[in-house]
Amino acid sequence: MFSNATDEQVLRRASVYERALGASFDALDPMLRVYFGSIPLGAVGRGEGTFEEAGFTGPTLLRPVIRLFANHRVLCPERESDVPFRIENRVDGSGALRADRVFAFSRRSRRMSDAMTPGPRGTIVDRLGRRGGLEVRLRAHVDAGGMQLDSVGLAARVRGLRIPLPAVARVIVRERVDDRSPGRQRVDVRVSVALLGEVFAYAGSFVYRIEPSGGTPTTGVRTPL
Repeated sequence: MFSNATDEQVLRRASVYERALGASFDALDPMLRVYFGSIPLGAVGRGEGTFEEAGFTGPTLLRPVIRLFANHRVLCPERESDVPFRIENRVDGSGALRADRVFAFSRRSRRMSDAMTPGPRGTIVDRLGRRGGLEVRLRAHVDAGGMQLDSVGLAARVRGLRIPLPAVARVIVRERVDDRSPGRQRVDVRVSVALLGEVFAYAGSFVYRIEPSGGTPTTGVRTPL
């Protein structure tokens, strides 16, 4: 994959997932290589689909805390089935991969935002929320052509300070091609907390394309390395 570019050029152009996976990136299904690959400058990745399930799955006593997180675009206190959603991925001027997800619940829409950057030792640093105040460190690996991300660390960002947190929460993200629906991919996200079990989840399928920020879809585009 990197045969015609120097290591320095590859690191500068590769996506955060390509950096984390290295040569294993090519083991992903071609459809997922588009989703997890580079997004050209001036382009945006857009996806639309439906979650069969989405939202809060924990005990009632925890819901007020989740509402506070939701105000900062982290998690959602609602819980519904067949929730329409859309996602936009783009690379900002600093090279961070920024994602915005909109969940169209029946009573209101909720937005979840995050920004990903390369982390140490092949990890991915995901800063969640409007201001990136909650940091989750993720490790990626390929499983039967699909992607799995597992959390390996948590931290809070307060006024420029990074404060490591106990590993009381775990995040697992699985993405794969939808074998039942050609052209669609599936995502399954689970968040669990020690002693409480699963507190948040969403799972469903969507179609994804990369297109100019205000133009015609260009399905299947990957930035050449």
